[in-house]
Amino acid sequence: MKRSIEDHAERFSAVAAEYDEQQDSEEYGACASLVIEAADPDSDETVLDLGTGTGAIALALAPEAGRVIGRDISEGMLAEAERKAEAGGHENVTFGEGRFREPNVDESVDVVVPNFEMHHLADEEKREAIEVIADLEPRRFVLGDVMLSAAIPEGEEQYSPEVDDPATVGVLVEALTDAGFTVSDATLVSEQYGVLVADR
Repeated sequence: MKRSIEDHAERFSAVAAEYDEQQDSEEYGACASLVIEAADPDSDETVLDLGTGTGAIALALAPEAGRVIGRDISEGMLAEAERKAEAGGHENVTFGEGRFREPNVDESVDVVVPNFEMHHLADEEKREAIEVIADLEPRRFVLGDVMLSAAIPEGEEQYSPEVDDPATVGVLVEALTDAGFTVSDATLVSEQYGVLVADR
């Protein structure tokens, strides 16, 4: 049985203080670096980081962007992100509660970077989230996440199905294309991590 959004929020809040230290794999780091490079915001643009977690991507993009909006479901992760933003003097970054299908953003954004979180959604939920993001009218969508080159037979997963539900690259590309984006780059960093860059 899939965990609820509330269960996910509690799980991430419980590990917020140590989360950054736990994300030290080579693949994760390579994926995050590709996302930051591909986002490439202009100095007058607004970036939306959905599933911002402790704000690692948001804060890395803050020096280049005009404004960065971070949204997450976990109070603990948001508190950690706000602490890091204050310590780093990032005055152009704001954090608050928001979900993929309810981002709690009432303005258009230029670049969206929903990273390392969408794999918790079922494929149809991913499609709905991408459509909601498309309605915010970004020119660029950069997705770094757990994604698969091909479907894995049931029982052979290297992840916990009650927590994770990664899609294949093909499913994600189709959802982005159907939402009006053109995928300009698809890079698989490993068997489990990849980055998609889509523009319109």
